[in-house]
Amino acid sequence: MLEARRRGHEIGATPIGPAGGAALRFLATLLGARTVVEVGSGCGVSGVYLMRGMPKDAVLTSVDIEPEHQRLAKLAYRDAGLAAFRTRMIIGPALEVLPRLTDGAYDMVFCDAAKHEYPEYLTAALRLLRPGGVVAFDNALWGDRVADPNARDPETEAIREVHRAVREDERLVPLLVPVGDGLLCAVKRD
Repeated sequence: MLEARRRGHEIGATPIGPAGGAALRFLATLLGARTVVEVGSGCGVSGVYLMRGMPKDAVLTSVDIEPEHQRLAKLAYRDAGLAAFRTRMIIGPALEVLPRLTDGAYDMVFCDAAKHEYPEYLTAALRLLRPGGVVAFDNALWGDRVADPNARDPETEAIREVHRAVREDERLVPLLVPVGDGLLCAVKRD
């Protein structure tokens, strides 16, 4: 895991931190997640955490626009002793790939990619998740900028929009987990 994290930092793809990763593993275990989509591979760090919480025959679908991130993710999975059949790697823009995935077929959707696209990821996740499934967004605090009313950059505004949408959507039960840079989670009721 340390090597995967180091490789991610080297190429500028900051992976989820240890506390956030532990929360992902916990959620995957709690859900008995057999099918998970991650948007942004984190060079394999988040995938290792997720797969360690999933049953041994479960499948992680990893979507990333960067082929090098996917290559490093495969290396991290191999180094962690995770079987190749447990991952489906899809290279491409998430907003083009997610519409091609099956409605209601996923137990969990984890988002850690282009922050300005978070609202669209939420829309896609609601379609992809089964009832009782969970969507989770890393960097929900965004370096404390989300709470700063003076921060008006597109990424911060998009993360705020996701917070509002999750809070106001009656189909969702939200929870902001204050680990790392924040993990916004929500259970889909129906």
